[in-house]
Amino acid sequence: MNQTPAPRGTSETGDALLLTPGPLTTSRSVKEAMVHDWGSRDATFVAINKAVLEHLPEIIHGTDRYVTVPMQGSGTFAVEAMLTTFVPRSGKCLLLVNGAYGHRAKRILDIAGRAAIVQETAEDQPVVPGDLDKALSSDPAITHVFVVQCETTSGILNPVAEVAEVVARHGKRLLVDAMSAFGALPLDSRQIAFDAVAASSNKCIEGVPGLGFVLCRREALAETKGNATTLVLDLFDQHEGFQRTGQYRFTPPIHVIVAFHQALEEFWAEGGVAGRGGRYAENGRVLIEGMKALGFEPLLPPDLQAPIIVTFRMPEAANFVFGRFYDALKERGYVIYPGKLTVADTFRIGCIGRITPDQMRGAIAAVAEVLREMGVNLTPSAQAA
Repeated sequence: MNQTPAPRGTSETGDALLLTPGPLTTSRSVKEAMVHDWGSRDATFVAINKAVLEHLPEIIHGTDRYVTVPMQGSGTFAVEAMLTTFVPRSGKCLLLVNGAYGHRAKRILDIAGRAAIVQETAEDQPVVPGDLDKALSSDPAITHVFVVQCETTSGILNPVAEVAEVVARHGKRLLVDAMSAFGALPLDSRQIAFDAVAASSNKCIEGVPGLGFVLCRREALAETKGNATTLVLDLFDQHEGFQRTGQYRFTPPIHVIVAFHQALEEFWAEGGVAGRGGRYAENGRVLIEGMKALGFEPLLPPDLQAPIIVTFRMPEAANFVFGRFYDALKERGYVIYPGKLTVADTFRIGCIGRITPDQMRGAIAAVAEVLREMGVNLTPSAQAA
């Protein structure tokens, strides 16, 4: 029987769809925002940048208590700036680790010469607030706690609110890596106490790579003078520069920032966190149901799965070769991600970016087509209803 070919994945500008955790597919209008040139001290650009910095704290309901400190570079630049600015030389940071990005934070602190210890759980398990409570009770030298809101190693959602409650009860400071969740999953500073949260332009706000940022509690940032271990990653000095001049200390990624401004306009037009997160959740539902119907097994149960990126176990079918599977999907306009777990052989498919549920259905159809082409017939999951 002839099968109707799966629809080719294509963005508004004719590119393949990036089913990845960022960089990701962006709108035509975000791309078009970058076709002009501005000087870094041009009044128009300065006004655009000011608007970006002023509106970001609205996403965490923290306009009156938090300031945005931008950091040129990828998201890891922002995380390193946050850790090395907020954890003083006399401090000690406890890192809640259940994936690669927690381990990366530990490496940052080690290189910076900061005391750091790890409380680790398996990559397919959330961090445990009860264990954190015990650790803080047994080690009064701990001053800060670091947690990743959504660990994209597996796609797991960590219980940040519960972690924050434990940290606050012990009188410690919380630092949050919300890189892959910011703008899609709620993080309400009125209910969750944290000193700083790091994110970037090229994740759920759907901008392009090149700008990280840290939303800092004003009072906490004021206490960080002299903490930083590098000049360029000093959030205190970066903020002071903006206070004095309204401009970056060093050349900013101007086109990235202008595109980010456009992306923020589109974010608010979609309904902010509720609207953006709602679309991603529907993408995730379509993805998981469709992949299970084809016989793929998600790594995580529904209560731990964030609608950011989904990890699937690699099929054991003899004819399934991931490299061939990846290339065939890319040829059809869908770019996915290899796995990053150390505990299982997996691959990942993202739910974020300028992707609609109908486009995700197209991706599922392409997966089915590739399986037929490879001669792979998987047994559908019993939970795929």
